[in-house]
Amino acid sequence: MSTSYLEKKVKVAVVQACPKIFNVQGTLDKVRQLCKDAAGQGAKLVLFPEAFISCYPRGTNFGAVIGSRSAEGRELFRVYWESSVDVPGPVVDELRGIAKESRIQLVIGVVEREGGTLYCTVLFFTELGEFLGKHRKLMPTAVERLCWGFGDGSTLPIFSTNVGRVGAAICWENYMPALRMTMYAKGVEIYCAPTADSRESWLSTMRHIAMEGRCFVLGCNQFVRKGDYPPNFPSDYDKETDNEFVICRGGSCIISPLGEILAGPNFEAESILIAELDMGDIIRGKFDFDATGHYSRPDVFQVYVNEQEQRPVVLAASSTLCTSPVFKTTQDDDK
Repeated sequence: MSTSYLEKKVKVAVVQACPKIFNVQGTLDKVRQLCKDAAGQGAKLVLFPEAFISCYPRGTNFGAVIGSRSAEGRELFRVYWESSVDVPGPVVDELRGIAKESRIQLVIGVVEREGGTLYCTVLFFTELGEFLGKHRKLMPTAVERLCWGFGDGSTLPIFSTNVGRVGAAICWENYMPALRMTMYAKGVEIYCAPTADSRESWLSTMRHIAMEGRCFVLGCNQFVRKGDYPPNFPSDYDKETDNEFVICRGGSCIISPLGEILAGPNFEAESILIAELDMGDIIRGKFDFDATGHYSRPDVFQVYVNEQEQRPVVLAASSTLCTSPVFKTTQDDDK
């Protein structure tokens, strides 16, 4: 008799590290080595932090205050844009190769560019080097809105893979109840949470989501020191002279469907956290709580999700007609 999927166990890895800031090829080389190291420890899925390529721009405001933007800030944004990722594009192709070389499911945070706008994005790859798709951060937090655009409901995927059903929510998206419910409804089993939040309260968030969704949660953050910042990265840390000063202390972790800490949190250094997931724990946990099943009460509460891609300009075929989300001119208008 063959073993069922939910009787299987799988090793996963969370990489807590710092990219080579603004250096895409240097970061890709580091990703390749870290994936090789994680695979060598038996990991079948490897998660990297939010905005790992090319960086999370902590400490800078891009020279912006209400009513004014500086020339220096505009130049910094240009540098950031230059080191961001086209999807699809050559960086995606190289990540496909890295996943295939190490035979791992790769989930990694990047700064994606489309036109003149940047997005905080997570990319998903199979162990065969296939690009599965992406998730764009729906809601940049606070000053992040200076440099990142807003995602929409068209990139809220859960992917069926050889290690389980995998999805991602980025940083404070994890505080959006409707987004979490959407992931639960789609059957997420390995819930990836790349983040920039290194507060102790983040651990409680990860444990809460694991228990609420009855899924495994992988929290993943960068570990960054002052010495990691290049000279062309003006920030609030410019006056700090100690290159060992910790700017982001990590706190990465792996949590079980019943909220148990399987690995981490690590607040000390760059590291690779490894844990073995017993996939049967998902159904064992749902015996007494299933957020979108027997515990949902749809007669009282329902969540509506708009998964339509939102475009500011839509060029209709064989026509000069343009439409927008505000003024719709499609065949569905009168329905």
